[in-house]
Amino acid sequence: MSESSKVFAISRLAYFAVPLVFLASIVLMGISVPWFAWTLVFPVLLAWWIHRLKTIVDGQGITAVGTRQTTRIPWHDVDGLRFAKWSSARVVLTDGTSVRLPSVGFNDLPLLAQASGGRVPDPFQSEREARLAAG
Repeated sequence: MSESSKVFAISRLAYFAVPLVFLASIVLMGISVPWFAWTLVFPVLLAWWIHRLKTIVDGQGITAVGTRQTTRIPWHDVDGLRFAKWSSARVVLTDGTSVRLPSVGFNDLPLLAQASGGRVPDPFQSEREARLAAG
């Protein structure tokens, strides 16, 4: 990973859910160990999932690290971004397909624009400049 790359990851506060899921598994095991011991795998899977999901943006392109696969997208294949309500961003490719960008939301656009070296425009830049000029 180069110096100019930016990693968008799930907040580390999400790890607070792991002990809660562990406690829920222990409670279920209190009902019947043979039937519910397998639920102890859920806190481990949750911690792994929180650690794994991320998007890396650098000068060469975007790397989307999902649950099952990692997709590397060079900048020349990027046609735009799509932001669905209640979902993470998607990068639209020149062939019309899209790839989910884990942990990237609409509020991350300024950081995404900076990490992309201007390849992704920052829609808030002109408003910030006008506010600084007026202030």
